[in-house]
Amino acid sequence: MAFYDLTVKDAKGVEVNLSEYAGKVLLVVNTATGCGFTPQYSGLQNLYERYKDKGFEILDFPCNQFGGQAPGTNEEIGSFCAGRFGITFRQFDKTEVNGENESPLYTWLKAQKGGLGGSNIKWNFTKFLINKRGEVVARFAPIKTPAAIEADIVKLLEE
Repeated sequence: MAFYDLTVKDAKGVEVNLSEYAGKVLLVVNTATGCGFTPQYSGLQNLYERYKDKGFEILDFPCNQFGGQAPGTNEEIGSFCAGRFGITFRQFDKTEVNGENESPLYTWLKAQKGGLGGSNIKWNFTKFLINKRGEVVARFAPIKTPAAIEADIVKLLEE
């Protein structure tokens, strides 16, 4: 199975085939609205605004598995993100990233790039960087800010 074979649901419950993103550089992030890392939304939006016209997309998957930090509905999460951080990149359905009910997307991502101490996602704002061929080239811990990975994104956009 490849990245472009996977299907996910967007925040409105519509099935999205990830082949829609073929040829783009992607940052897949599990997010939360009540997390210490939530201010990273500003940095993510900044990256999106700077590079969206060059073939960069952010795929935002809210996740409530870590401390119940994304408790709202998809609509409430979207309103919060748009109102507080001006988010314009695409948000998807609330997703489980570990365990029995984890999304097949996250099963695939973790199989490509395990993290320190194993493959499970440890917290919100874990980031996966995917090149134009749908290959995971890097996995970043939540403490790695969007600004700190900008050079990696630019390099992939230039390939």
